[in-house]
Amino acid sequence: MRKILFVIVLTVFSTLLMSNSAKAQGEAAVPFLLLAPDSRAGGIGESGVALADNANAVFWNPAGIAFLDGSEVSFTHSNWLPQFNLDLFYEYAAYRQYVPSLNGSIFASITYMNFGEFIRTSSMGPEPIGTFRSFDAAATIGYATKLTPSLALGGNFRLIHSRLAEKGTELEQGKGIATTVSFDIAMLYRPQKLYLPLVGDFSKRFSFGMNLSNLGPKIYYIDQAQADPIPTNLRWGIALKLLDVDYNSITYTLDFSKLLVHKRHKDTLTGIDIPPDGLPKSLITSWTDEPFIQELRQIVTSMGLEYWYGMPGDFMFAFRTGFFYEDPAYGNRKFVSLGAGIKYDMYGFDFSYISTSMFKGQENHPLNETLRFTLSIAWGGKPASSKGFPSGPYSGK
Repeated sequence: MRKILFVIVLTVFSTLLMSNSAKAQGEAAVPFLLLAPDSRAGGIGESGVALADNANAVFWNPAGIAFLDGSEVSFTHSNWLPQFNLDLFYEYAAYRQYVPSLNGSIFASITYMNFGEFIRTSSMGPEPIGTFRSFDAAATIGYATKLTPSLALGGNFRLIHSRLAEKGTELEQGKGIATTVSFDIAMLYRPQKLYLPLVGDFSKRFSFGMNLSNLGPKIYYIDQAQADPIPTNLRWGIALKLLDVDYNSITYTLDFSKLLVHKRHKDTLTGIDIPPDGLPKSLITSWTDEPFIQELRQIVTSMGLEYWYGMPGDFMFAFRTGFFYEDPAYGNRKFVSLGAGIKYDMYGFDFSYISTSMFKGQENHPLNETLRFTLSIAWGGKPASSKGFPSGPYSGK
């Protein structure tokens, strides 16, 4: 019966591809919340928790927006899992606005993952009896402010809606539709003064970020007994400006992330199925499902280099590359990313490309040849200096 079952299988498969741990995949619903939304971060290996210097920081680290002024809007489009040749696409839009009276910035984003149209049949035969469309969507709002010139905090509130199908399968009660909420808590430390003996001066050139995202109740479609947790995720990392001279700058980013989802399991004595823990308990038990060394192997590593040439207010060009690694026993995603961008005055355009073909066994991976395209418009801010963060063309304070 090709309908809700197929969509659920597709959703779980998407989780297999995109979530941080292969052994937690089936336990986390709405995995689209983990998808890297923008081309810039996509070009640097899907890293950016410490860079976080444009509107897409709503996803990577909302605290980073506290270091920006003016306004910005960004739009991203990607045809998803291109190797499947299915009607899957991903849309993301973000907006930020500095508000002096609030001593910080407000921002918002909309995420939409389209799973396409499906044919509904019955158990009586293969003849179509209708069609339905499936999608996941989320709307996010947030606020960020500086506690000190070097330290910022930010947070998001998110409404999540998942529509797998508008009705159940024949005698099944309920619908394949669910709604829940979540929130994020984030910090970014970007020291105004930092001198490392024997290394040098890294004032405004180094940052450390952390984002605990998708904190919220479990989501369920049919009944609460079948509820699954949403993909709570911890991401932390650094950004370091390696070069900043004349018209040239190079920034290095390094991210680590782990899915904080407790796995469904069976009681060793009774054999009874034990559902996964919910929050806040899962923040602890997600680190104790397996021996600690195995838990550490579930941490995903991503890194990248971004090169900018030009001066703010004039034409600027960016070139990017990155690497994404996941342990073979826990998802086995590996890919190299490439990207480029151009910015003139208030307008920017970026694209990124993922390649898995250079890794053995990954030649036909569904993520191979994934492209993202992002258009951004920023206005009302002070021209960004070529020195220090924010890197590249983005305005800051």
